[in-house]
Amino acid sequence: MIVHCDHEGISKASATIKNGGILIFPTDTVYGIGCDPFNQDAVRKIYKIKGREESKQLPVLGYSFSEVAKIAVFDDLSLRIASRFWPGPLTLVLPVKGGEISRSLGMDKKIAVRVPDHPCLLQLLRICGLLIGTSANRSGQPPATNASGVVGKLEGYDVLLDGGDIPNPAESTIVEVTGGKVGILRKGKIDEKEIMSLV
Repeated sequence: MIVHCDHEGISKASATIKNGGILIFPTDTVYGIGCDPFNQDAVRKIYKIKGREESKQLPVLGYSFSEVAKIAVFDDLSLRIASRFWPGPLTLVLPVKGGEISRSLGMDKKIAVRVPDHPCLLQLLRICGLLIGTSANRSGQPPATNASGVVGKLEGYDVLLDGGDIPNPAESTIVEVTGGKVGILRKGKIDEKEIMSLV
């Protein structure tokens, strides 16, 4: 089913997530695929759909810093970086708070988190709070930048939330913050120099 980024479409998308379904959606970087991060069955479906190794963790998107802080531990440096670049195309790898999210995602040390900057997705996240958000493509294939880039190339999802073309698509920059140190794990939209200027 394809729905649009209007009130009805976002309502259907949020209901899909709450019912354990798999959703494809636009972000500020590329199209993403996701589910309720606390639903272990749905999380396993994401791995299967993407053909992704379960040893590779899935990032979690949040509506706001306060939502993300429920599952990740921030120190002064990571808080400074998040305050500068969120919402936006920066993924932070931080210590996980543990508990239910660790059991669901199968991780006990670190978690990748981000607050995206896309109006449609933020409306959805306002309802859902947190959402798995990894690129909507088979592992090893280029990410989709519009709905037509998903249709016929991925199978097994329930709803596609069509937000049109992604302007200036590029993957998020991934940064790990541990013990007051910063490591760039993947170069992306945000330049490394901008991040390191905050260290």
